[in-house]
Amino acid sequence: MKQEIIEANIRQRFFDLAPVLDERERRLWAAVEAKSLGYGGISLVATATGVSRRAIHVGLKELCVSPTAWLAHRMRCPGGGRKSLHQTQPDLPAALDALVEPTSRGDPESPLRWTCKGVRRLAAELQEQGFCVGRQKVADLLHDLGYSLQANRKTREGHHHPDRNAQFEHIAAAVCAFQARRQPVISVDTKKKELVGDFKNNGREWRPQRNPEPVRVHDFADKQLGKAIPYGIYDLTANTGWVSVGRDHDTAAFAVEAIRRWWHRLGQPMYRHASELLITADGGGSNGSRSRLWKVSLQQLADDLGLAITVCHFPPGTSKWNKIEHRLFSQISTNWRGRPLTSHEVIVELIANTTTQTGLRVHADLDTNRYPTGIKISKKQLETVNLFPADFHGDWNYSIRPSTAMI
Repeated sequence: MKQEIIEANIRQRFFDLAPVLDERERRLWAAVEAKSLGYGGISLVATATGVSRRAIHVGLKELCVSPTAWLAHRMRCPGGGRKSLHQTQPDLPAALDALVEPTSRGDPESPLRWTCKGVRRLAAELQEQGFCVGRQKVADLLHDLGYSLQANRKTREGHHHPDRNAQFEHIAAAVCAFQARRQPVISVDTKKKELVGDFKNNGREWRPQRNPEPVRVHDFADKQLGKAIPYGIYDLTANTGWVSVGRDHDTAAFAVEAIRRWWHRLGQPMYRHASELLITADGGGSNGSRSRLWKVSLQQLADDLGLAITVCHFPPGTSKWNKIEHRLFSQISTNWRGRPLTSHEVIVELIANTTTQTGLRVHADLDTNRYPTGIKISKKQLETVNLFPADFHGDWNYSIRPSTAMI
């Protein structure tokens, strides 16, 4: 911030004086400013005023000459000085554009076009073509041509299912209907698994200057600490979240147990007269639409809670539309940015301390149960599920009611 203020002051002083300064006076004034700033002053003044670094260096040399010697030098004639590269090498911009434009025609085996496009390599390629240009001029030309350094953006979702929009509309209608009846609606998913230990965590936090948190160089899992598996439940109506942090495996049984814990701790006290529960979930993972264990575990949950459970899965490749992603998980990641997740208890505490200005409150709990993998559910077991597929995409939308014996 201090450097920005200094740069703004230099820029203002320069533009106030520029109309009455000639070329030599401009570079001498810029040299005086740069000299007063010390190390880094040349770059700062050049950025603020637009006077080239070369001109400032010349001005610094002239400051070493006595003032009487300046009078012996005359200003250069109009039109003097080195011509711009646009004049001496008019084909340079087009040659540079051909190197960086992905759709331009050229040698298909050229490694430059398909790999690194740094300004140094571009300058070297242009020099091989006979142009006289440096890396800084290449950077300036790229800006003039409308290029900038950019990262990838995740916008392509791949193949769209033909019923994708219809499923979105079905989910929206189901959510509105449940909320109108004052029945609970939750969004569920598993957050990215996290290594437990003193590992680097993306992001930055405020700490004393030059005192970063020391972490391990390599991200090799600690066999004793293992990983943390956060499974989240987000209440769309109450704007509250629940996260069960598991230590074993991300299975359907673990997911349903997280929902059970949410209901006993948060759901039941809030929805005392509820008879139904709507779950919106991704189409894959531990709560996938094809998981038999998921449906069998939900039947047990429906029997235990006495609730008719309706499930709506998002179409394939649309998990980012699940509201838990940007209303709960993103807030958790922001809250613990730059903090090493040194233990499961620390993870639970950081998750539970997540809040937003819109009123989000999050509860977290450590699940130490074991959830073995490889459990096979036979067709006969699946037939015991009191399953009622919806008329529209019964594989994505279905209800599981408590067993007759439980009613």
